[in-house]
Amino acid sequence: MEREKIAAIDVGLRRIGTAITLDGRSVLPQKPILRKNREQAARDVDAFLREWQIERLVVGLPKSGGSAEEMQRRIRHFVSLLSFEGAIEYVDEYGSSLEAAERMKGVTRQKRDGKMDSVAAGIILERYLQKSRP
Repeated sequence: MEREKIAAIDVGLRRIGTAITLDGRSVLPQKPILRKNREQAARDVDAFLREWQIERLVVGLPKSGGSAEEMQRRIRHFVSLLSFEGAIEYVDEYGSSLEAAERMKGVTRQKRDGKMDSVAAGIILERYLQKSRP
């Protein structure tokens, strides 16, 4: 049975972290998408999803925290701009950025290159895969 190609995105105000799995096990953080405006970012995410022939998109969504409702609204609006026609799943992203920072300690000094955003997207995808395994 062929595995579904799944991508995850961690939508931020400046960058969108991206990660993929092609076999349902190995999660590979990808190059983050820099966000100049919503339309350009949506086009870039669509191009990324097409390039990898993604069938399912996992989106990190804050379920708690001070501005969770506002961020949920923004993220859902952003996802509505995508022309992606596959399945879309939302996963609680709570703590994924902190966990990404922890994983990257000593690995990189640059904080604003987006690598951490893509590691966070990878963590979101790992959580999704763990929950969806039989």
